Amino acid sequence: MNSQPPAARTGLFGRPVLTITIVLAALVGVGAGTVAFANNVGTRKPQWQQPVAGSTKAATSAKPARTESAPLDTITLSATGDIMMSNAPSRMPPNDGDGFFNSVRDGLKSDLVMGNLEQPLTNDTGASKCGSPPTPNCFAFRSPPSYAKHLKDAGFELMNLANNHTKDFGTDGARNTRAALDDAGLKYTGNTDEITVVEAKGIKVAVVGFSGYAGANNLNDLDHSRAVIKQAKQQADLVVVQVHMGAEGAGMQHVKPGSELFHGENRGDPIKFSHAVIDAGADLVVGHSPHVLRGMEFYKGKLIAYSLGNFAGGGKTLSSSGVLKYGGILRVKLTPDGAYGGGEFLSTYMNSVGLPTRDSSQEQGRKLVAQLSEDDFGDTAAVIGKDGSIRPPA
Repeated sequence: MNSQPPAARTGLFGRPVLTITIVLAALVGVGAGTVAFANNVGTRKPQWQQPVAGSTKAATSAKPARTESAPLDTITLSATGDIMMSNAPSRMPPNDGDGFFNSVRDGLKSDLVMGNLEQPLTNDTGASKCGSPPTPNCFAFRSPPSYAKHLKDAGFELMNLANNHTKDFGTDGARNTRAALDDAGLKYTGNTDEITVVEAKGIKVAVVGFSGYAGANNLNDLDHSRAVIKQAKQQADLVVVQVHMGAEGAGMQHVKPGSELFHGENRGDPIKFSHAVIDAGADLVVGHSPHVLRGMEFYKGKLIAYSLGNFAGGGKTLSSSGVLKYGGILRVKLTPDGAYGGGEFLSTYMNSVGLPTRDSSQEQGRKLVAQLSEDDFGDTAAVIGKDGSIRPPA
């Protein structure tokens, strides 16, 4: 594992970044379902270290050898779109969030469960980005730090924090989020140059988060994006990109060439970015941000899910009108060398109080993704079967 000091590049909190390596392995004699985590500082929680004087590049390391025990043909990854569990203190879910993810827990089960946490887990820091009194049409969201346990109970193992709400309550709120996730035994990614590596069943997976906001890997800087992915490829068998890209709203279901602007912000060129990181070595691209589902395509044999939509908006935090209501769980199988081994899309919707709910009867999300994929990508479109299966084009 890499034990070199981190780079001097500034992250989400104005601190240098540590490249984290985590190991998921069943502990012998601990009991069924128990998972052990480790990182490149032993059994302690990840520690932020000062960079080497004058250092300007991210620390590098040779790709570690995969452990020889119990090699598998494939690893299954699951991912979701946007997650907001409440808007504390006034807009809270039922039962203080207990059972928040009950309807979707079985669908999430996989070797690595990922989600996009689009809010800080913090008490009020007094530093809301919307000010006091709040600026009109400004939205700052938070959930109590204790809500990290709801993510853990759902089976999540790694959260993406590269998005436009991570710093809704300032750098203190962002630090508090990571502390809450640490306390719950959850991992995360999203800081500039941050590469989070997990090992599941002998296969190392590097997860890297991107967005268009300060402190995160910038999806509009393609040269840096490629460089981070190439570094991640040296450290793991597989590389997964989590990216907050694209303009928001019910009218933003379609993916088109070119950059997407929203309220004056450049939310990236989703196609150009996704192709660039795959060219650099990424094996799967998971998109979110538009708050609606978008289509999927295959590029050089790799799956790109351009947006997984709204997954959870507890306390009616997110709008559930029309197509904004629908989301889904993406499940993908990959071989250790990155070959696509199959996938499926499980439809979900937000219920009347914003809880994620499995839609096994109507499958509206699956129907939307199938149609959008065909409309937007033609010959490269993912083929979404009536059973939710995801296949490359013939």
